[in-house]
Amino acid sequence: MRTESGRPSPQSPAPRVRRRTDRDLDACVQVLAAVHERDRYPVNWPDQPGDWLTQPALVAAWVAELDGRISGHVGLSRSDVGDVAPGLWSVRAGAGSDATAVISRLFVTPAARGHELGASLMARAVREARDRGLHPVLDVLASDTAAAALYERLGWELLGSTEQRWSPEQTVTIRCYAAP
Repeated sequence: MRTESGRPSPQSPAPRVRRRTDRDLDACVQVLAAVHERDRYPVNWPDQPGDWLTQPALVAAWVAELDGRISGHVGLSRSDVGDVAPGLWSVRAGAGSDATAVISRLFVTPAARGHELGASLMARAVREARDRGLHPVLDVLASDTAAAALYERLGWELLGSTEQRWSPEQTVTIRCYAAP
């Protein structure tokens, strides 16, 4: 339930963000499937969605719970091949891309939207990056306007846009952001 200002009402259940465990992966995949069905994220459904959520560069991951159910997810990774934002931030900041951490795999089930889960997950990932002395960055598809709106509402700076070839048949436009 939301108030006229768009904020959760006092009767809204409080979300809880906690570190993801291996036991959470099945529930995370179910949430991801609901997001994919509604929003087409990820654009290309992975053959092994659990592996996609635990990519090799992963440093840490968290889940958001609402009413005791996993309703969202975010990961924090080291810069990896194909990540554009670390390079753009490095040029601007005059630092190496190894001074960045990439926020990735952020999603919230459609049924739990409006409870600030995305913002809570982002805040947790940003805090972890900063605790590690790293600057948070991320890449997002230009077509994912809802995600871009969240990042901009949270004060993230648009570093630029670029095209990326994901396969011989698929070229996408990526928007790159850095945390304030």
